[in-house]
Amino acid sequence: MGRLFFVHLKQKMHLILFDDQAWDNLLPLTFTRPAADLRVGILTIAEKWEKHLGSTPSYLTRDYLSGKYPMVSGEDNLLINGSLLPQQEVVGALKNLPPGGALKKGDALLGIRTGQVDAAVFEVEPWMGQAEEFEGEASLVDYPWKVFRLNGQEIEADFDLLTAGRTSAELSGTVWVINPERVFVEPGFKGEHFTLNASTGPVYLGVNSEIMEGSVIRGPFSLGEESTVKLSAKIYGPTTIGPFSKAGGEINNVVILSHSNKGHDGFLGNAVIGQWCNLGADTNNSNLKNNYSEVKVWNYPKGGFLKTGLQFCGLIMGDHSKCGINTMFNTGTVVGVAVNIFGPGFPRNFIPSFSWGGAQGMDTYKMNKVVETAQLVMERRDIELSGEDLAILDHIYKETAPYRSWE
Repeated sequence: MGRLFFVHLKQKMHLILFDDQAWDNLLPLTFTRPAADLRVGILTIAEKWEKHLGSTPSYLTRDYLSGKYPMVSGEDNLLINGSLLPQQEVVGALKNLPPGGALKKGDALLGIRTGQVDAAVFEVEPWMGQAEEFEGEASLVDYPWKVFRLNGQEIEADFDLLTAGRTSAELSGTVWVINPERVFVEPGFKGEHFTLNASTGPVYLGVNSEIMEGSVIRGPFSLGEESTVKLSAKIYGPTTIGPFSKAGGEINNVVILSHSNKGHDGFLGNAVIGQWCNLGADTNNSNLKNNYSEVKVWNYPKGGFLKTGLQFCGLIMGDHSKCGINTMFNTGTVVGVAVNIFGPGFPRNFIPSFSWGGAQGMDTYKMNKVVETAQLVMERRDIELSGEDLAILDHIYKETAPYRSWE
């Protein structure tokens, strides 16, 4: 893993979420974060583990991310795979690991219990040989399409986790609700004259969120804190609109991580959209090939296109990327970090990070221009682009240069 930053605290047990080969397969979504910081369902993976174990997690991730996501270790540490979803059986098995114990599922290390020294020099492979095989079900978010594929089960699980023993706020009498028992409304929500159908899955409406008039939504569905569904939107579950985001038009089985906007008409399906992204008016993505064949997507470790096993797979977009009005994305398109796409026609279905252009050709989106735009976008939400964020973007800019063949 290379050099890491450590903070030593005295407490009973430290929860550490580590990255393995899944981090590489999850690129470009993980260029800017550990795998555990991905949102699947209502919560991020890290937030799920925190609620299940009652301990604030830290991260064991790539060196260049460690300044923003440091590891906090102690004399007793529970290291858990950051791409692992906390289902009841595996949570119990990991909580009960003895000191020096390890658990795996196939070729994935699920977790270990270790002391200060072994945590400081942790590597996955040495632990695999001594790990006990977990016989139960283990759900791993180890490829980008798993984010939307597992989103339905995770909205269900997170809904039960977040609402147990709590009372929902009231919806307006102008809202038509089907199966209201599976709708939970947090304080501050507002909205009139829209339709919710929770017969196909639960609906969770976050703090100070809003649904505008004429919208029709089928669960499973989660609307994050301060997020907005625009006028007359049509949303099919399982869909998650993360915090501080806007959603409009037609959306089907999409996860928006946070602070991103698809505020206008146009279709988005079977897709994952990172943070600080914006999709221009009438942006559309294909999620099904004309010949109905299996979709392939760009995979960074392979350096080529990888079969997904899916017939439906749309757009994967990394953080800080934008597209202009009337943009058309082909089936299984992967867009990197800090990309600006515009113009007629279908751009290529793998667009490297820091690209500027479209179907007519690409140029490099220079670092100073990316930073200038990111600062303006984040200032609108009263958030500063930190020095740590700048260092991460600079690292990605340099690391992804070989993919920009025109340079």
